[in-house]
Amino acid sequence: MGSHDFLVLSLILLGAAMIAVPLFKRLGLGSVLGYLAAGAVLGPFGVGVVQDAESIRHFAEIGVVLLMFVIGLELLPRRLWEMRRQVFGLGGAQVVGTGLLLAAAAAAVWGVSARGAVVAGLGLALSSTAFAMQALAERNQLTTRHGRDAFAILLFQDLAVIPLLAILPLLAPAPAAPTSAVETAVPGWVAAAKGMGMLVAVIAGGRYLLRPIFRVVAGARSQEALTATVLALVVGVALLMDAVGLSMAFGAFLAGVLLADSEYRHELEADIEPFKGLLLGLFFMAVGMSVSFGLVAARPVTLIGLAVGLCACKIAVTYAIARAVRTPTPGARTLAVAISQGGEFAFVLFAAAAEKNILPRGTAEALVVIVTLSMAATPFGLALVDRCERRRAATRPGAEGEAPPHEESGVIIAGFGRFGQIVGRVLSVRNVGFTALDRDSEHIQFVARFGAKAYFGDVTRLDLLRAARADKARVLVLAIDEVEASMKTVQLAKQHFPQLRIFARARNRGHAYRLLDAGVEVVSRETFRSSLDVAREVLTAVGLPDAIASDTVRVFGEHDEEMVRRAAAHHQDTAKLIEIATHGRRELQSLFDQDTDKN
Repeated sequence: MGSHDFLVLSLILLGAAMIAVPLFKRLGLGSVLGYLAAGAVLGPFGVGVVQDAESIRHFAEIGVVLLMFVIGLELLPRRLWEMRRQVFGLGGAQVVGTGLLLAAAAAAVWGVSARGAVVAGLGLALSSTAFAMQALAERNQLTTRHGRDAFAILLFQDLAVIPLLAILPLLAPAPAAPTSAVETAVPGWVAAAKGMGMLVAVIAGGRYLLRPIFRVVAGARSQEALTATVLALVVGVALLMDAVGLSMAFGAFLAGVLLADSEYRHELEADIEPFKGLLLGLFFMAVGMSVSFGLVAARPVTLIGLAVGLCACKIAVTYAIARAVRTPTPGARTLAVAISQGGEFAFVLFAAAAEKNILPRGTAEALVVIVTLSMAATPFGLALVDRCERRRAATRPGAEGEAPPHEESGVIIAGFGRFGQIVGRVLSVRNVGFTALDRDSEHIQFVARFGAKAYFGDVTRLDLLRAARADKARVLVLAIDEVEASMKTVQLAKQHFPQLRIFARARNRGHAYRLLDAGVEVVSRETFRSSLDVAREVLTAVGLPDAIASDTVRVFGEHDEEMVRRAAAHHQDTAKLIEIATHGRRELQSLFDQDTDKN
């Protein structure tokens, strides 16, 4: 494909997404189904604009990889350890329970061997991380009880990829009778050993190499270099995992977890987000292109019925497991439908099983179509669940929905220098959570030596504020040194996060004028209060009583704050400012003269 053809194809794909996604979202069907529909129309079984859908799908899998990296960034290792019961309990029960039922169904429907039935059952038991997480994210349900349960199950499924790949060589029929059982078993154990060795290498490298690398790159203060570094990291880890036959998505997730506790977490998430969204959309389009309408047209009732049966089986098992662990009924329904589809790993697993003669090639192709149809059905299922829940809520006006957990920080401190650190220390002693952001990587390393935690990032970027969950926070403490950066952040916060109450530090009087003019209600000049404290100490040192000194400083402070607010409306008119200052001095002197006369 020439460069001109590539540009034309890119334009067509972007145009199709631009039309289909808003249309399907307006219809209440979600963006995922829009991408699927666009891909189906453009693919080899549609108008035929794209003939090699497989190559596009392989390239677009980077979107799934980036999605898992971002998910890993949001999950601290400590939190992952705390979730071990959910991951292995819920996830294990779902995969084993669904896999056994689907294996029995595969044996009954296609009459495949026991080995083939096991591969088909376990492959169909896996769900699509991309579909499920994207659907829950669009509904703002990732932090709900059923959102966390969905993540735990999907994480276990990604972990299950390792043993599934390892057992494929063991299940393959041998071309000739082996001389010993050991000879047949060796390839599977070798693959498993390679996989475990790569996992250990990635964990060790991430623990000891990633932070120093990002510290050096961040120190250069080049946004492009930092973005290139994180993309190279994610793609590199994914390729290493793929080289030993493991899930690229799991490798990216692991890299994200290793960086989740680093000071660069929010900056990396903001850098990845645009690439993740575009490539994930392209992946969904590639899945739509893979739908074999010829095969569906030849056996429409059978394949559609089997796809519905697959979703129904997974919904029933998942719902029963969720209710068994006391997930609320509405959440259990949403969870069951969200992970009811087949997963993208099935494409790889069934193709490999056909190559090794574990499954007949025709059966493997039919299974791929069933998985694709189940993916397409998921948005419809979730839309139906949403509609049912709205109707139930309408009949129970007094009922309250499930409240999301308060895991997000309610306070963002932008700038973690002297001012920001003091605010953070006071919040900490009262166990008030906050997210501190600073763009100086060396300063972040310095404060970390004294037990303070801050994340690297430029808060004048809207995507970084979103990554820091500014839409969920209640307070923004603005303590940035640069005046222009401070004002830009105020504008972004006012425009995109109107619920934030802004407490701003002003470098000087002019900065205070601009902050007040921009609508910031609480402005603190950085040296004003400390100067008043010194002035009070000086007054007592020259012989004034403590009460008079304190009262003098209080009146002066209150009057000066009022004068700043009056002058803010005229801060660009120098003559007016001089007039206000002169009048203010006279007014203040009059106040003290009256106080002296009273005494």
